Amino acid sequence: MTYSNAPRSTAQAQLREDSIKSRQRSSAQSWETERALNSSITNDASITNKDAPAVKSWAHLVAGGVGGMTAATLTSPLDVLKTRLQSNFYRSQIAATRVARGVPPTSFLSLPHSALLHFSETFQILFSIHRLEGWRALFKGLGPNLTGVVPARAINFYTYGNGKRIISQRFNGGEEAAWVHLCAAATAGIVTSTATNPVWLVKTRLQLDKSNAEQSGSRSFRQYKNSIDCLMQTLRKEGFRGLYRGLSASYLGVSESTLQWVLYEQTKLYLSRREASLVASGRARTLWDQTVGWSGKLAAAGTAKFFAAMVTYPHEVVRTRLRQAPLQDGRLKYTGLVQCFRTIWTEEGMVSLYGGLTPHLLRVVPSAAIMFGM
Repeated sequence: MTYSNAPRSTAQAQLREDSIKSRQRSSAQSWETERALNSSITNDASITNKDAPAVKSWAHLVAGGVGGMTAATLTSPLDVLKTRLQSNFYRSQIAATRVARGVPPTSFLSLPHSALLHFSETFQILFSIHRLEGWRALFKGLGPNLTGVVPARAINFYTYGNGKRIISQRFNGGEEAAWVHLCAAATAGIVTSTATNPVWLVKTRLQLDKSNAEQSGSRSFRQYKNSIDCLMQTLRKEGFRGLYRGLSASYLGVSESTLQWVLYEQTKLYLSRREASLVASGRARTLWDQTVGWSGKLAAAGTAKFFAAMVTYPHEVVRTRLRQAPLQDGRLKYTGLVQCFRTIWTEEGMVSLYGGLTPHLLRVVPSAAIMFGM
């Protein structure tokens, strides 16, 4: 009996061993298949300088310039709105309208009610410009705006694109990563701010000068005849350093463009991986897949700009006031970045550091979506 069971036990043991080896081979094949699929998705999604065709350096320059010009042109009405809302004339007009309508001060209103009131007043002013002055009034100041926007965006795109390529090749084996985007974006922001600060200073002073003249009702109150006159007066009275007032706040604002670039690149990478995974799966595209396909980059650019602007907006207010260089008792009221922050906080409160946020977001978010999504 013992001898008759031995061959059977040996056969059963052999069968178990063959079954185990079969499962191991199947598991190994599945693992290899999964690894190959993941590798394919990663290789398709990751844009590396090794595998991707090299982009000409001038392409970044052209893309930034064309994108900046297109965005500035299409969002010009919102730029006009933002400038007019910053003037004393509109602030006094809004206050008078609220008194006539019996609206209490905003300090007595709840946050939702105050926000709704602000939005309604903003769009009322926007529509009144077209109704009272015609559609051309919505594009006032487009020329000076293009003078600053086009070179600024061209320099930013050129520096970022080439900086990303150089950093990834020399320090990360040609592979892109979040820290590569961070370094490239910070470098691009610093270079752009340094190169274009005189342009924005002249633009800011001309806008404020025009507002004062329109409020006084006389052209004789205008300090500057044109951009060249503003530039020459600044150089004559304040020297070369005068052209770089507000530069410290601009450097602080580099955090906005850096955060925007990083968020945009990471979202774009997610969209690329999603697309590669969809292609590898072989399933039919749904309506949502098609919507993400054509609007993904626009949404990514707009969302990235929205969050970056919300977090870093106070530097915009400080930068404008430093460039304005107002006098108090015959001396400059704002003498530096920290002192300007402290003065605004003490005299006007934290709310003033977010003055003009609504028209700013209404302008820069669609502008970013247009420029980055082109």
